[in-house]
Order: sequence, then C-alpha cells, then structure tokens
Amino acid sequence: MFSNLKISNFRFCLQAIDRILLPEFKGSAFRGGFGHSFKKVVCTFKNKTDCLSCMLKEKCLYSYIFETITQSKINLLKKSHKFPHPFIIESENNKKRIYEPGENFGFDLILIGRAIEYVPYFIYSFKLMGNSGIGKGRGTYFLKKVFSTDFNGNSRLVYDGIKQVLTNKYFVVSGDKLMENGSINTEKISLDFITPTRIKYERKLIDRPEFHILMRNVFRRLSLLMYRHCDIVLNFNHKKLIEEAEKVEIHNSELKWFDWERYSNRQKTRMKMGGFIGKITYKGELVPFIQFLKIGEYIHIGKNVSFGLGKYKIVN
Repeated sequence: MFSNLKISNFRFCLQAIDRILLPEFKGSAFRGGFGHSFKKVVCTFKNKTDCLSCMLKEKCLYSYIFETITQSKINLLKKSHKFPHPFIIESENNKKRIYEPGENFGFDLILIGRAIEYVPYFIYSFKLMGNSGIGKGRGTYFLKKVFSTDFNGNSRLVYDGIKQVLTNKYFVVSGDKLMENGSINTEKISLDFITPTRIKYERKLIDRPEFHILMRNVFRRLSLLMYRHCDIVLNFNHKKLIEEAEKVEIHNSELKWFDWERYSNRQKTRMKMGGFIGKITYKGELVPFIQFLKIGEYIHIGKNVSFGLGKYKIVN
C-alpha cells in the first residue's frame, strides 16, 4: 500500500561561528529562518509579491514547498485546502541550548515525495541561513557537511561544504521498507512521544488522545502527504478503521503537557507551541493499525510538524 511513499533523511552538520543560543526544541529556530532563506533563493520577484496573488505560484518551487494550497478530491480534505509541507526538521534530542564558537551541532531533514528532487535548494538555503544567523542574537554558523542516511545508520556524503551536491548519492526509502524492521505486539502497543504533540479534536487541544483520535490524525496526514507529494490516492476504508479504532482502549498513560512558545517574525507575535509528551499504552485489536503507526514514526503527527513536533516511537 505504501510503496509510492518515498522518504529521504539528510543529516546536516554545522559548526558555530558566533555564540548561538537556541530554544529547547531547536527545530523552531531552524524552521523560522529557513522559509525566508528558501524564498530568497528561488523567488523570481525577490519577495516583492504575495505568493497567493503571484502569477507564477502554480509553477513556483517556494509555493510548492511552503504555500501548499490546492483543491483536492479526496474525502479527508473537506475543511481545509492546506496540505502538509513535505519536510520535517528534526533537531538534536538534547537540552543543550548554547553553542560556543567552534562547537559542532546539527539536525536531520526529512523530505517526502517530490521534495527529494530539490535537495540542492534545501542545502543552499540552510547554507545561506548560516550567514544570517539563528536563535537569540542571530549567531552565525558554517554548514560543514550533509549526509544522506537510510534510517539504519548507513550514510553517504552528499555535500562537503564546498563542492556541488552529489544528487546520485541519496538514500530513498519506500513506505513498505520502513515497515519491515521488528515485530510489534498486536494486542498492546506503547508509544513514546518525544517532542510536544499538538492534536486537536472537535476544535479542542487534546492532552490524552483516545486511540481513534490518534488514528484520525495519522490517516489524514498520511493521505494528504501521499496525494500532494507522491501523486497517489491512498485507498483504504478509513471510516471502518476509525470505527475499529474506537474499540481500542487506553491501558496506561504517562503523558504530560509541555508548554512552550516561540516568536513568529512572519506573524509578529508569540505563538503557543505546547503539546503532550511521554508514554501512552493502548490495548485492543491493533492488527489493522500497525502499518499506519509504523509510518507515523517517520512522518510525525499533529500540528507544526515541520518544526519537528509530533515525533513518537513505538517502544514495545
């Protein structure tokens, strides 16, 4: 079912030039400046026009990556015309926030579907962003290397900080391959939410998701990603699966709410980014959902996923 879902992971290795101060969830710092740098690289009109009114928006790379607004015929897109972005920035999972000049740090960039074709634009944009600086005080950095990895620890150098990007060196993994590793308990499953996960149900933020709410989010995100970025309609009876998901119960929950916020230069305001983190265990007939949950580990779920939020791991 998921052979048409293509995912690539790229490891960006950076070195601080100035002192850099980052938030605890560093993905927000990288995501904040990345859009501006990307637009500077690809925009024909050099940021002088609004994307929605631009005559080139249907063919523009920036519009495709960031302004993913399109009409859709699939059932899961009735309330909104916005599609999810085809990239996720996963920052280092540590609490270190200050990097002194000369210190190394980095992040992982996950690209989905057609976005993989545009890796050189992503690399150049992050390289350019290093000159502008990130975090409080706008500390600058140098992009040393970029590796393509295959989620199993194997890696290939695709950029050494100087030469052109080696486009024939990417690892591209299909959704079917991502589900091959490991066996999972089909009667009880535990999920560890590593980064804050923001899920809304009936217009309210959820701090302890029932299983059917979780699966609604997985179904929706996966279907929209595959439709928009992999050019395929994912055919499955989601209504029947949701009915089955409603029978699965919460066995144990150690979730807690983590509140934090970031300042948006684009909207000129502070944005709430809190979500639940921690471990939750579900019990019931899980066979129909295992494949979707496995894919969810890689594509994240919930809101603000491009910042790295909504990351979980199956920990059975």
